[in-house]
Amino acid sequence: MKLFSCLMAALLFLLQAVPGLGLPKDTLRCVGYHGFCFRSKSCPEPFAAFGTCAWRQKTCCIDTTSNFHSCQDDGGHCVPPQIKCLQEQEGLCPHRQWKCCTEV
Repeated sequence: MKLFSCLMAALLFLLQAVPGLGLPKDTLRCVGYHGFCFRSKSCPEPFAAFGTCAWRQKTCCIDTTSNFHSCQDDGGHCVPPQIKCLQEQEGLCPHRQWKCCTEV
C-alpha cells in the first residue's frame, strides 16, 4: 500500500509539473491558436468560433480583430505541408501544421 501511495504521489507531481499534460487535445489546439474557451455555443463579438475545448464541452473562440483569422475567411484553402502552394497567405487552419494557400 505504501508503494501505491508513492506511485500516485509521483504521478500527481508529474501532472502538475509538466505544462499542458493534463489538458485535452482540443483545448491545447485552441490555446495554440491563441483562442479562448467559452461555455456558450456561440462566441461573443468580436470572437469567431474555431472548434471546441474541454472534450467538446466548450467552444473555442478566436479574436477576429487580431492577426489570427481563419484561412477560409480570406478565400484561402488549408492544405497539408506536403502540398506546395503557388501563393501562401496568413490564416489559421484546423490542423496546426497545415498552411493556408490562395493558389494550390
